[in-house]
Amino acid sequence: MPIILNLETSTRMCSVALSSAGKLLALKEQGGEYTHAENLTLFIQSVFDTAGIQLKDIDAVAVSKGPGSYTGLRIGVSVAKGLCYALEKPLIAIGTLEALTAGCKQQVQHTGLYCPMLDARRMEVYCALYDDKGSEVMAPGAVIIDINSFKAELDRQKIMFFGDGAAKCKELIHHPNAVFVDHLEPSAQFMIDLSEKAFQAGQREDIAYFVPSYLKDFHTGK
Repeated sequence: MPIILNLETSTRMCSVALSSAGKLLALKEQGGEYTHAENLTLFIQSVFDTAGIQLKDIDAVAVSKGPGSYTGLRIGVSVAKGLCYALEKPLIAIGTLEALTAGCKQQVQHTGLYCPMLDARRMEVYCALYDDKGSEVMAPGAVIIDINSFKAELDRQKIMFFGDGAAKCKELIHHPNAVFVDHLEPSAQFMIDLSEKAFQAGQREDIAYFVPSYLKDFHTGK
């Protein structure tokens, strides 16, 4: 029964979940502002205290690999790498949009496609499409939303839009097959099933060379 530490820092939500054999043992999370640098290690300690488990007893660390906030992803991956290196444990990377979709499926019944959306500023979002079995229909990418976005897919079937990028898209996409879910954000608890399956399948990342999936180049302002 593998014990996995799950870290989610791709958005304003700083979230840590400890799981065993695919079951949630402890969860600590906080949203609203980017507080990952201050809170992530404290939240990690908190879930271990709650579960009564020592850090050395984990079997792997799973981290949300993006897309999402550049800074948030870097903090999460850096902490995950440090723990894996120090404890000599494997690193597992979970797609943020895939995990968010898994969380949506746990909470809302839907027949059709799932479209997780993360805010990428202005009218751009990070998004993907998944079917009701969780298979990828459209790969994650950065998309600028307009009134014609997803029209071909919406003409064929219903699409459920969710995530912190969906709110601004709600103002433009008025197709009768478009369904919007409010207030659903990435959470480490949504990673649990995926990280368990990845661990059992032997999926591992190279601790030295793994980098988050940013999808866009990072540019600093002058």
